[in-house]
Amino acid sequence: MVYIIAATAAAVLLYFLFIFPTQWLKVERVQYPAGLGMKVLHISDLHVEKIRISAARIKRLIETERPSYIFITGDFTQNGKYLPKVRVYLEAIAGCGVPVFAVLGNHDHRLAAGPMKQLVQLMRETGVQLLSNRSYDAGEFMLVGIDDWGSKKSKPKLAFQGAGKVKPVIVLTHDPNLVLQLTQRYAYLMAGHFHGMQFNVPFLFRYINKGKLAAAGIVKGLHEGNQGAYYISKGISQAGPNARFLIRSEVTIHQL
Repeated sequence: MVYIIAATAAAVLLYFLFIFPTQWLKVERVQYPAGLGMKVLHISDLHVEKIRISAARIKRLIETERPSYIFITGDFTQNGKYLPKVRVYLEAIAGCGVPVFAVLGNHDHRLAAGPMKQLVQLMRETGVQLLSNRSYDAGEFMLVGIDDWGSKKSKPKLAFQGAGKVKPVIVLTHDPNLVLQLTQRYAYLMAGHFHGMQFNVPFLFRYINKGKLAAAGIVKGLHEGNQGAYYISKGISQAGPNARFLIRSEVTIHQL
């Protein structure tokens, strides 16, 4: 009997330490004086294979917050068989009547050519505008989408063509290590990729290679770079083990 109680207690403890943080969505709120007077919902790292936040939960959040824009910074899926699930999430997100823009992440680039084309087509069908190394004139600002740095798909010069130097520039990308390479100025940049470490273990990224930013301990939150301010999301889902430790799933509301 003692062993059963101990085993049950251990299971409950493990659940609350490692699984519950993947189900308990945290809405981070960031204010940055970009002078645009708008609210942006930032979603990163959907990883629909492992996500434990429902599409309905995200839709309710969008309907409550009513952001001006929704930006998704990559990693939808790395497995073509999950594209129907990607559709469910994109329909829920884009079906709220808010403009949605996205970039691809390193896991997306693991898709074979056929499923990758299907993912891109799926975005078109659901009304998500994919910015692969290109800019978009949003009126009061320019939106620049730069493909994944770690996958060697980034083309910043191409992406910034047409952005000009008059309007503020907001950059979307997946891997925040890109900020160490950019020579172009921007008002604000949003990224993901690190999952806030996913497991809050000191010095973890000294042993797992995630690039220079992560090695320096810059894995989440708002930072000032040489070319502008940038924000790293902890992500809404998981990569690798489907668990988190002292790091909750996140979406971010940016007041810019």
